[in-house]
Amino acid sequence: MDNKVIFSWSGGKDSALALYEINKNNNYNILSLLTTATKEYKRISMHGVKISLLKKQTEALNIKLEIMLISKNATSNEYDKKMKKKLLIYKKQGVSYVIFGDIFLEEIRKYREEKLSKIGMKGIFPLWKKDTKKIAKMFIDLGFKAIVTCVDTNFLDKKFVGRIYDKHFLNELPINVDPCGENGEFHSFVYDGPIFKKKIYFKVGDIVLRDKRFCFCDLIPE
Repeated sequence: MDNKVIFSWSGGKDSALALYEINKNNNYNILSLLTTATKEYKRISMHGVKISLLKKQTEALNIKLEIMLISKNATSNEYDKKMKKKLLIYKKQGVSYVIFGDIFLEEIRKYREEKLSKIGMKGIFPLWKKDTKKIAKMFIDLGFKAIVTCVDTNFLDKKFVGRIYDKHFLNELPINVDPCGENGEFHSFVYDGPIFKKKIYFKVGDIVLRDKRFCFCDLIPE
């Protein structure tokens, strides 16, 4: 394993499948899974998953977890400054690459690559430009298990939150919603699959609406 890397980890299905793909290549030494979490809520930003459950997940993956805390009303400037500081620490350890689970959003990739290039690092995108219908099917066929933790009600009805990400879920999605939620329509938490040493157990808690738009399903660690 020649190349030291860190992984931009959300805890969701695209991250899990990207890690699965990276694991096929023995050239990468993943030093850490780097996750952004909201300080006030102690949850993964946008996904709404408790940090305590995230820790159980990364323990089951047997990879070190690094959490970057941001405030609930964080500006892009705050995020950029904190991310740069984290990445520079890893660069001093010999890290040259950051892995992302992005699939087709060109502006997101451009943003990431521009920020990385300023500090002499590069991005790796294992799922880039793959068909999202095929990715969704592959995720399920490989035996991964995920639950939908957040939906953007501007795109998707709240009845989809708290559901298992399976073929039934995919078949019921409106035609304008990407099957991987790549446009931010929904987010997920992966609790089992071929990259895990053990299954992560939890109970489904309350469902709440925030900012009159995002519907979150609370997951309670068991």
